[in-house]
Amino acid sequence: MLEIFAYLRQSIKRSFDNLHNEKLKNNLLQAVPFWIGSLITGVFAVLYAKAFTWGEALMNFIFDWHAWMIFIITPAAFVLSWWLVKSFAPYAKGSGIPQVMAAVELANPKEHSKIRHLLSLKIIVFKVLSSLALIIGGGAVGREGPTIQIAGSVFRKVNEYLPEWWPKISKKNMIMTGAAAGLSAAFNTPLGGIVFAVEELSKTHINYFKTALFTAVIIAGLTSQTLAGSYLYLGYPKTADVGLGIMFPVILVSGIAGVFASQLSVIMLRINAWNKTLTKDTEKVAFLIVCALIIASLAFFVNREILGSGKEIMERTLFTKDKHEDWYMPIFRMIGPALSFTSGGAGGIFAPALSAGASIGSVISGWIHLSPNETNVVILGGMVAFLTGVTRAPFTSAIIVLEMTDRHSLIFHLMLAGMVSSLISLMVSKRSLYDTLKMSYLEELRTDEENLRENAKEKDRQAREENY
Repeated sequence: MLEIFAYLRQSIKRSFDNLHNEKLKNNLLQAVPFWIGSLITGVFAVLYAKAFTWGEALMNFIFDWHAWMIFIITPAAFVLSWWLVKSFAPYAKGSGIPQVMAAVELANPKEHSKIRHLLSLKIIVFKVLSSLALIIGGGAVGREGPTIQIAGSVFRKVNEYLPEWWPKISKKNMIMTGAAAGLSAAFNTPLGGIVFAVEELSKTHINYFKTALFTAVIIAGLTSQTLAGSYLYLGYPKTADVGLGIMFPVILVSGIAGVFASQLSVIMLRINAWNKTLTKDTEKVAFLIVCALIIASLAFFVNREILGSGKEIMERTLFTKDKHEDWYMPIFRMIGPALSFTSGGAGGIFAPALSAGASIGSVISGWIHLSPNETNVVILGGMVAFLTGVTRAPFTSAIIVLEMTDRHSLIFHLMLAGMVSSLISLMVSKRSLYDTLKMSYLEELRTDEENLRENAKEKDRQAREENY
């Protein structure tokens, strides 16, 4: 097998050596890794999405079979999800987006060796296993953030396996492009992937990697569509015949969603900080069991919609006559992600944030007696606003919701929702959840490396003393 790969590699090299136009040859060689990474990302994204859907279906099947099983399955799943990450891949925990942001910052000659802790094949394996365990147990997490870290890991490995004679490709551009391709494949939102790379990840001018970015997003999206079919994440909600007056409810919901989302971020960061003070595994397991039992009790005694990614809330409120949630559902859809996201297992916040925003829009539209079509607009605005409050990426949030529903006529409504939420969120907390977690990961990695250096120096000193 190795001989076959060596032969293929030499054949490719000879073929490119025959090209007379050096610039064309160099451009083609630089493009190939992005194409390969995009194809692999598309396949991984579809397989992961199917596994995630299977996990949610299994969760519902178990709890429909015997509802009381939630008090056994949920604590066991939370502990298993945390144990997998802690034991095998500590940086596979959480969303994955802060890890990618940290990897982009580490993509420099002095620190690039640290990236392997954040993006690797091991990360892919345990990211998937941990998030599936959490979703089967009813954890309120999504798959979109993990897909982005998986895609970043794929692109990094492709870049790492390039032979010595291959033209060098920027590690930073490779990781950013992989993240964009991952988001494109996860939501089937190519424009959202591009805007995400520019707004959330890129600290350099897009001209440096725009061609690679565009092609990667297209290839990953097409691969995903080929395997899963052409689809919208949510579908086509009815929004016709809505007047200009709807802007006022959109602004109201966006402001409330912005406050709730930024407060949720603050709460999750405080739980994370407190969780770090738990030094013993028994203390952490006890914390996880308590979190799981809180979620299980709310689901069993009040409403099961606290469980899972929350996609069913978005689909029901947008596409059925049952459009108005109970007043407590926005709070539930904040408690679920807050306890699940801080559990130490793997799982994203994108879908839970969207469902929390949808529940806020649903409740408020019921209070002010909007028509069904107006309610849909307000729900979509709430989704954009809540996601913006968490990510502080208003354009990414607006484009993602726009593409997943194909409601291009609402572009101004959605951008307004993102802008209002962004302004309100800044008043509550200046730094986003992702940015704060990114800084935490960077500090951990740099501290670990410094400790390793100090330990090595201490060992050398002891060895010299013994020899003396």
